[in-house]
Amino acid sequence: MTCLALVTALVIGTVQPASSPPATTDAVTARAVEAANAFLATLSDAERGKATFPFNSSQRTGWSNLPSGIFQRNGLRLGDLTSRQRAAALALVAAVVSRPGYQKITDIMNGDEVLKNAGGGRTGGRQGAPGGRGGVRFGLDEYYLALLGTPSPTTPWIIQFGGHHLALNVTIVGAHNVMTPSLPAAQPAKYTLNGQTVRPLGNENDKGFALINALDAAQQKQAILNYQVRDLVLGPGADGKVIHPEGILASRLNATQQALLLDIAHEWVGILNDEAAAAKMAEIKANLPRTYFAWSGTTTNGGVAYYRIQGPTLVIEYAPQQGDVDHIHTIYRDPTNDYGAKLVTP
Repeated sequence: MTCLALVTALVIGTVQPASSPPATTDAVTARAVEAANAFLATLSDAERGKATFPFNSSQRTGWSNLPSGIFQRNGLRLGDLTSRQRAAALALVAAVVSRPGYQKITDIMNGDEVLKNAGGGRTGGRQGAPGGRGGVRFGLDEYYLALLGTPSPTTPWIIQFGGHHLALNVTIVGAHNVMTPSLPAAQPAKYTLNGQTVRPLGNENDKGFALINALDAAQQKQAILNYQVRDLVLGPGADGKVIHPEGILASRLNATQQALLLDIAHEWVGILNDEAAAAKMAEIKANLPRTYFAWSGTTTNGGVAYYRIQGPTLVIEYAPQQGDVDHIHTIYRDPTNDYGAKLVTP
């Protein structure tokens, strides 16, 4: 088996979200609880102690885009699990996301394995050194799973899954599923796997450029910032930070342009299961008149450009790193409901 084929077997071939008629959000929560308990049942007492944390512990904010060796994650590392435990861990992730969302997660993880085999990234580890130098580690084994709180159909708990260029925080409170804050990123942004070209965040890139180029000159003047943005403004460690909306209001877009904007937002929102994503998209659509779209950089697809969508309950950022279109960071937040803040009784 080739290395890339092995990547496919480890991630894509392990588990996929069930293809079934749409469920209620209550059913999704029940499925998540069942998958969480099935995962916990595969662990020893010592492993369970590493994987579980109190709901309000500092672990809640213990996530990053950085690779192992630079950022110390807690929870259980996939590379330390047996094949049975690993399958159960990925089945838990699959239980709370959509099929396209799980594919996006898979593509990001497979990309990190490609990065490892290529000798590590320009910004993390020395070129030509598998997995990076100085203890910096990339690849499929370097993703961690943690549970905050007790899996329950009623009381709050969190599924936290991530590694280099991936941080998912799914808060579950009864029938409500919330996926903010989360950070899907990609390096490389384009690679070949089993003869197919993979772009983990290709839609996010292409749809952003489609919208900015759908604006007329006057609209672009409002949308394009008069300064350069080169990184995430509300990335890891920015919980609670407030920024002033910039760009063009969605109310100044025509119906076709508004549909393009909503389609971009769905690339992030739609990672979560279909039921929760539909509810969130309805909320975003209702708030569209107070939602802004901002752009920084070239308007020619293939070049470096940052963009932001910001509304009352939404912040999305897309940011190539250090002028490199092959290294993308993004963030998805709800300033009113990160970690399910509106749903959790103080």
